[in-house]
Amino acid sequence: MIHTILQMLKQTALVFFALALLLSGGTIDFVFAAPADPSLQAEIDAKNQELEQINKEIVDTQSKLQETQAQRQTLSSEVSRIKSNISQINLGIKSSEVAVDKLTLEIRSLQGDIGNAEVDISQKQIAVGELLRQIQQEDSDGMLFVLLKNNTLSDSLFEMQALRDLYSSLLVHIEELNTSKTHLENVLVSASTKKQDKTTEQINLQNRKVISENLKKDQETFLAEVKNKEQAYNDYVDELTARQIAIAQEIADIEARLTEKIDFKNLPEKLPGLLQTPISKGLYIITQGYGATAFARKMYASGFHNGVDLGAPVGTPIYASEDGVVLAATNQDKYCYKGAYGRFVAIKHYMGLTTLYAHMSLFVVKQGDSVKRGDLIGYVGNSGLATGAHLHFGLYDSETFYIGPSKSCGPQMPFGGHINPYNYTIF
Repeated sequence: MIHTILQMLKQTALVFFALALLLSGGTIDFVFAAPADPSLQAEIDAKNQELEQINKEIVDTQSKLQETQAQRQTLSSEVSRIKSNISQINLGIKSSEVAVDKLTLEIRSLQGDIGNAEVDISQKQIAVGELLRQIQQEDSDGMLFVLLKNNTLSDSLFEMQALRDLYSSLLVHIEELNTSKTHLENVLVSASTKKQDKTTEQINLQNRKVISENLKKDQETFLAEVKNKEQAYNDYVDELTARQIAIAQEIADIEARLTEKIDFKNLPEKLPGLLQTPISKGLYIITQGYGATAFARKMYASGFHNGVDLGAPVGTPIYASEDGVVLAATNQDKYCYKGAYGRFVAIKHYMGLTTLYAHMSLFVVKQGDSVKRGDLIGYVGNSGLATGAHLHFGLYDSETFYIGPSKSCGPQMPFGGHINPYNYTIF
């Protein structure tokens, strides 16, 4: 029995020795945790409440923006939309700032938990060591010697029972030690995750500030060009609408021919979930599906929508759906303002599929970059032909997909045989 216990203790001790080295930077020292700060949790709770309120305001703003999407563009309505987008991204900035503060507090709290767990483990190790010393001392005589040295059988049985009690107590302490070890490991994982979340939110914060500045510059340029020119703006909208129809028809005609060329035998079997949803669950609503939707039949000459639209606030992160290489990351608004996809990213994946992410407010990758599934590639916006903030997510057969010139909309237009994103993505 003593051999078995020693083996268990040896395994446990090795684990804690490694953890102790990791936590202490190479030397083992006893750590005495500071008492828990009762005000720390109160601060975390306050930040949670503030974050919930900001996110509610973002959702409310998004709902109001979506209500205006179907309205005719007028000078006043367009000015209102621009201002609302700026307000929304500024709320996003505030959300990131509060989230960073909250995560900083949570990391501090977890550091306190780590210290307490270390103290708990140290105390249990001392208790186990003392029990082991007692067992070794009592067990060194051997059972036969115990029987012979005592005057009565009852005395011998009593001594052997005491030894068994020590064994039982040691097993309990070892189990408690293992439980403490598991708790410490979980807290260390939580602390590491919180640190990663904080880094991610700091990146979002900086990028959202860039988006805000870009939107403010766009507003200044727009107001300077159309100030007090309501009729001129209406004429401009009519011209823009006619151009948008021509661009949409060109895309539809080319893609209809390319879609006929798709060899589905070279594509993966339909498997929803093969591609990751490009926006995190709960942060978007589907505003238009793939195919001959009611909106497409009403608004597009082709009567067909070649992707899925995910409505989300300006500045919402967009992630790569799978490993791949960036084929293009460009801004069509520079040469074809409000004509088509605006800021878009196209990624070629390794299973014969290519994904398109359009109407971004900012992209953070460039042509030729290798990306992994779940990597940040940009943020939701309403660039290109979009009255409201959303992500247009398109899926194509890589063999038919290319970036080429458009006779209606400049030098870089994505074309390809399109596929229903629902075949490979769970929305």
